[in-house]
Amino acid sequence: MSKVWRYGDHVDTDVIIPARYLAIADFNELAEHAMEDIDTTFATNVEDGDVMVAGKNFGCGSSREHAPVVIKIKGIKCIIADSFARIFYRNAINIGLPVMEIGEDVEKISAGDQIEVDMAKGEIKIVNKDITIMTKPLPEFIQNISDSGGLIGYVKGETK
Repeated sequence: MSKVWRYGDHVDTDVIIPARYLAIADFNELAEHAMEDIDTTFATNVEDGDVMVAGKNFGCGSSREHAPVVIKIKGIKCIIADSFARIFYRNAINIGLPVMEIGEDVEKISAGDQIEVDMAKGEIKIVNKDITIMTKPLPEFIQNISDSGGLIGYVKGETK
């Protein structure tokens, strides 16, 4: 089971990782500043396997790959949103961070909810509310990229 970190609409890449930290070359150090402009508790309290949930247009703004990288480094299992900015969506897939677009059903998920996500089935169970959301599963080739840890691992034929 995963804990939910919930955010609103139009969370841009400058909020996910503020530009003032982009001179930090070590991604692990950079990740310690993830989300700090909208949630000072995230970087210190997120746990491996937690899930990030957001509203519309998550990851808008610049095309920097740093944004999904720091989210993945902090241990987020997947991001579920109403919708994603296209470049962020593609960058997340490229680094092996699963993303699910579920439209307005995202409003059923709140901060702190306990959820179970089955990417292959397109199933999201909100355990503490006894709600199941069925959505379109990730296409098999995208799931394979994720299972390989990202596009580079996929091309090399690696699996996690």
